[in-house]
Amino acid sequence: MDHFARLGLPAALDLELAQLDRAYFARQRLWHPDRFVGRPAEERARASIEAAALNDAYRTLKDPVDRAVYLATLKGVELPGDGKTIDDPDLLMEAMEAREALHEATTVDEVEVLAGRARKDVEAALGGLASLLLQDDKPAIRKTLLRLRYLDKFAEEARARRMNIQRPRP
Repeated sequence: MDHFARLGLPAALDLELAQLDRAYFARQRLWHPDRFVGRPAEERARASIEAAALNDAYRTLKDPVDRAVYLATLKGVELPGDGKTIDDPDLLMEAMEAREALHEATTVDEVEVLAGRARKDVEAALGGLASLLLQDDKPAIRKTLLRLRYLDKFAEEARARRMNIQRPRP
């Protein structure tokens, strides 16, 4: 069963987070292992498995990039796993330039400008992805998702850089 079906939601890129929360908590109440304490071992095991699957579905669908990757995977789009080389020279150049700029940033404001640019790029990429999914343009979907993964990782790097700048040096 896929994550969307597990939560009783339509398989869509755009999900209302309040609807996702309601679906998750309603199902989590049904399968929470605490409700199965006095039950036979097989029922306790099933509840534990269902609760873990619900948690995984919720975590995946709550994050827009993870949800996009998951939805594309359901549609048969193959992405390289972690640690594999990206074969898009434009994306590689963009990533190298952005990381260099982040490394050279010396103030929180400079980091914020770079992070803000990345957030806008994520929003634009997610916006364009919906039509690509409808068109079932797998190469374009793959390219967009690889860029989204890079932007997501860049956001993490920007948070770390911001923390390093803010932390007083000994």
